[in-house]
Amino acid sequence: MSETQAEVGPRIGDQVFEAMQASILNGEYPSGQRLRIRQLAASLGTSVMPVRESLARLEEVGLVETSPHRGAVVKTFTAAELLQIYSVRRILEVEATVHGVQKLDAAGRVRLDEEFAAMETALAAGDAAGYLDHDEELLATIYSASGNPVLVETIRTLWLRCRAYKLVGARQEIAADAQAPLLKHQRRLIEAVDVEDASAAAEATEDSFDDALRRIRAGLVS
Repeated sequence: MSETQAEVGPRIGDQVFEAMQASILNGEYPSGQRLRIRQLAASLGTSVMPVRESLARLEEVGLVETSPHRGAVVKTFTAAELLQIYSVRRILEVEATVHGVQKLDAAGRVRLDEEFAAMETALAAGDAAGYLDHDEELLATIYSASGNPVLVETIRTLWLRCRAYKLVGARQEIAADAQAPLLKHQRRLIEAVDVEDASAAAEATEDSFDDALRRIRAGLVS
């Protein structure tokens, strides 16, 4: 036997988790959708056990919530909860920007152009999920240059938690043919990188979050 059951089991569990996570992140499973274990198992071609385990893992990272009466559902964040997440993200990502811009190397700078071009391509195709993927990789390139993997991992976890909100916002902008706002802050960030101006980069990041926080606060009083 080339593989032991111990090797196969975890791999199946990881595949199920990754498939379910991807479906949440790309909007296939929208916020509030009930996640029925047997239906998911049937659609994924697996038993119920990996699905149960995956739901528990997804709850740990904040993408799923469970209740006695509804079972598991894709988590829906209130405007107040989003405000808290974005406020924390603002602190962490400004810090990561300042240190990352100061240490970004030539290969990282090339990567920024690649990710920005991919963002433009995704927007032209109306692909909101693809746009967000490349947006996050552009930012992660800068943040990773800071040399603080714990900081980057924490930021990525917070990205997961507010992905559904970001996806809705990107789709609304694409539907309104208002793509410029989806690129302006990243463009400013790259310009700051080019002149090695950490202060300007931090300001671009701060402005990006201030725009997001204004939208969330508007939701609180609407």
